Amino acid sequence: MSPSFDPSSIQFEPTHYIGGKKITGSGDIAVSRPSDGEVVADCPIAGLDLVDQAVETARGALKTSGWSGCHPRDRVRALAAWADLVEAHGEELGKIEAVPSTRLISEVVKGEIPVIAEQIRFFGELADKEGGVLAPTADTELGLISHEPYGVIGAITPWNFPMSMAVWKLAPALAAGNAVVLKPSEMTPFSVVLLAQLAEKAGLPEGLINIVQGDGPTTGTALTAHPGIGKVSFTGSTRAGAAISENVARTGLKPVTLELGGKSPQVVFADAEFDKTVDLIVRGILPNAGQFCVSGSRLLVEDTIAERFIEAVALRMQNIRPGPTWDAQTTYSPIISEQQCNRIDTIVQQTIAEGAEVVCGGARIERAGHFYAPTILGNVTQTSAAVLQEVFGPVLTVQTFSSEAEALALADHPEYGLCAGVHTQNMSRAIRMARGIQAGTVWVNRYGRSRDHIMPSGGYKSSGIGKDLGREAYLGAMRSKSILIDL
Repeated sequence: MSPSFDPSSIQFEPTHYIGGKKITGSGDIAVSRPSDGEVVADCPIAGLDLVDQAVETARGALKTSGWSGCHPRDRVRALAAWADLVEAHGEELGKIEAVPSTRLISEVVKGEIPVIAEQIRFFGELADKEGGVLAPTADTELGLISHEPYGVIGAITPWNFPMSMAVWKLAPALAAGNAVVLKPSEMTPFSVVLLAQLAEKAGLPEGLINIVQGDGPTTGTALTAHPGIGKVSFTGSTRAGAAISENVARTGLKPVTLELGGKSPQVVFADAEFDKTVDLIVRGILPNAGQFCVSGSRLLVEDTIAERFIEAVALRMQNIRPGPTWDAQTTYSPIISEQQCNRIDTIVQQTIAEGAEVVCGGARIERAGHFYAPTILGNVTQTSAAVLQEVFGPVLTVQTFSSEAEALALADHPEYGLCAGVHTQNMSRAIRMARGIQAGTVWVNRYGRSRDHIMPSGGYKSSGIGKDLGREAYLGAMRSKSILIDL
């Protein structure tokens, strides 16, 4: 277990990071600690001039370093060295991450840092193993399909997993030979700067990773519209993803990868392993206080076991220890902001007014900071507010079914299709459900990603376009070129 620490011992320096140098800037976005609401710094806002400087610096770094055209093994070695440094600085990164975010220090150091390092190594190793394709053509021709980097990729990441989401963007882009200009969330702007510094210490050329701080309307808009950006990669809300798509289309077409919202069902059949499945349901909604896009926020349970199953889940969901993110004994995270806490409660109260039954929770936890009680809402319908909207909090809705067809109908969401869980010992049924559910990922008798980074992540419908992780993310950081030669 990582030790607790005094949050006042961490000094935050809110800066941009361009060309290997920290650049101070002006801005009035207060960065606060969700654990107690105390402001720790002001985040600067990069305008068009600074975004342009970052993009031009990235383009220059590609040109002078030869990163795109170097031997692939050189990229493999540099990224492997970066991963080693991330592990070596894990506790330092964890402390910088934990204070202004919802991430618990114990979870970051013990769980997140090793996974981040693995993902950097995974994408680095693809650099000399994924090449072009020799196309089947006539004997008098030679057909080649080559893969080439875009140049500079513009990335925007959310506040819920600041370092993990940054690595999802940075690692495949860099392995494929690109440079990156990244804008982290203005609520969690600090840890990614240290990640960039460690990358350069590991041997990546200065200017290959550039960090611009700021908000969406100013900095994000300037970045996604910049003509020097070859591709945009974004993780965040569906509404923000739609705004980015509109901005890109209006200012100059370029490809986008969008990993957006979710409202994922967990379908539990009567033959599921009872205790294990109860644990999976709880672990699918409570980590990070439900503030993750793949949270299993819609429980669909077969009616013959529903009452007993819901009671067991409710009992487990109330076994929490809320507290500051810097306390190693804390097991339950705060909500990122007062605004988000109020939004969660508004959706919960609206759903109750629509006729929902509060099984547990349904209110804020009265203590310093922004905490919301783990909540289960029964007696909901497909049109209930908490069923339709992505709450992004510790709120689980419950519906029952009596047949496989009914379960499949309830699992379908009119807007989202990111993930789903299916729990049954009948593998034929599990495969039928997995094929029928409209989602980019379906987990069977488990819920959540493994450390098999080869598995891509991405959604259907309004949950996104394109993929993060897997070979798909690496190939998505490149464009293909067809070459046909007459012999």
